[in-house]
Amino acid sequence: MTEKTLSGRRAIVTGSTSGIGHGVAVALAAAGADVVLNSFTDTEDDHKQAADLAAQYGVSVTYIKADMSKPEECRALIEKAGGCDILVNNAGIQHVAKIEDFPVEKWNAIIAINMSSAFHTTAAALPGMYDKGWGRIINIASAHGLRASPYKGAYVAAKHGVVGFTKVTALEAAGKGVTANAICPGYVLTPLVEAQIPDQMKTHDMDRETVIREVMLDRQPSKEFATTEEIGGTALFLCTDAAKQITGTTISVDGGWTAM
Repeated sequence: MTEKTLSGRRAIVTGSTSGIGHGVAVALAAAGADVVLNSFTDTEDDHKQAADLAAQYGVSVTYIKADMSKPEECRALIEKAGGCDILVNNAGIQHVAKIEDFPVEKWNAIIAINMSSAFHTTAAALPGMYDKGWGRIINIASAHGLRASPYKGAYVAAKHGVVGFTKVTALEAAGKGVTANAICPGYVLTPLVEAQIPDQMKTHDMDRETVIREVMLDRQPSKEFATTEEIGGTALFLCTDAAKQITGTTISVDGGWTAM
């Protein structure tokens, strides 16, 4: 059983009804934090997921709808939650195209959701953290926040921006009990990634294991996906006292991708 090291802390995790965000939310709830789940929908399943997580770990879990492409909703999320001790900026989308073919609306959406939302939520959350003298801001960036790939111009730009913004946040928060760090995952086996595997198998005429190893994990030397539990565990570590002097940096969970 996970030690309840975060009892009395409130965590907001954006984009947390599935994938990495959900894995982080589970890790923080298991450690005793009260958690606010978020997505852009507002369905019965969203609220049921919050209720189930609360029942499983004996903490308060609520769901708040907020569209991370809209600055006013990003800031309202923090206000509606009553502030937070831990902010995990995870919401993100992806689109792949050549620069000359990249749809302007896709560029704008990716920059807004993947990067600008972190600015708006952080700006809204910091004053409360400063008042308490304690806070953790964890931005889920990417290996693409440190390396580039073709056809992912908006995503790479946004994730590089998140890394830079994390450093600025850490410097401004230094000495106030608040840390800011970016986790940079490589390929993580989420439902969205899992759904890509059959198409990749058809495109490359390969079996599942081969397409994962030689196509999807080509740049990931471990040839293994990271898991949402591993990303959650990394986020949890950053919330502990052992990590209080870790700020303004990136932690790669990428199977060696950025070591190449």
